[in-house]
Amino acid sequence: MLKIDNLHASVEDKSILKGINLEVKPGEVHAIMGPNGSGKSTLASVIAGKEEYEVTKGNITFDGEDIEELAAEERAHKGIFLSFQYPIEIPGVSVTNFIKTAINESRKAKGLEDMPAKDMLKLIREKADLLEIDRKFLSRSLNEGFSGGEKKRNEIFQMAMLDPKLAILDETDSGLDIDALRIVANGVNKLKNKDNAVVVITHYQRLLDYIVPDFVHVLYNGRIVKSGGKELAHELEEKGYDWIKEEVNA
Repeated sequence: MLKIDNLHASVEDKSILKGINLEVKPGEVHAIMGPNGSGKSTLASVIAGKEEYEVTKGNITFDGEDIEELAAEERAHKGIFLSFQYPIEIPGVSVTNFIKTAINESRKAKGLEDMPAKDMLKLIREKADLLEIDRKFLSRSLNEGFSGGEKKRNEIFQMAMLDPKLAILDETDSGLDIDALRIVANGVNKLKNKDNAVVVITHYQRLLDYIVPDFVHVLYNGRIVKSGGKELAHELEEKGYDWIKEEVNA
């Protein structure tokens, strides 16, 4: 599904990614961990196509297609979803209206007509119930006055509605208490299946108690320096990132 080969990327002429190799197949959950400044969020942004990042070497293919020249919205239409560490507020635009627009734009890009209102309403209700979202929540302005947990739950709701092939969760556990973390993780677990894939970017192991990864990769200084199974996350929790730094610099 996603194949990254020798990826180098920079922002404002500062080199951040220095040769990333990664392959994500359908049905897999990959966790990317690493200390602050290692390039985790940059990797997420580059895959999603955020324009302030420049790919200087290497390539990214998605479903066998080279996507480097595609804009962020084109990548989204192809099935790449990125949840933000700090979701933006859009006063005056309800959660429901925002999601209707997003879905119909995606359908338009595929040459389809707008989803009939009756079907849209049914889908919204189904996904809201799946994620234990109060219907009143859906009529509120997007992220305005939302708690950290509500913002993250709203992003998982958007993911549920858009049904992407690849979901990238960029530090979605940031600032969440245990209850909010459990609700968000439960939503992700309900949505993953054999045809889609999830990349979880996190600083801490605790999220991986709820979303269990098939593979864990440690990013350090712009490179993946270690990969393993879920036990690697526990090892990092126990030993900290200094252990990795010592290994790399040995």
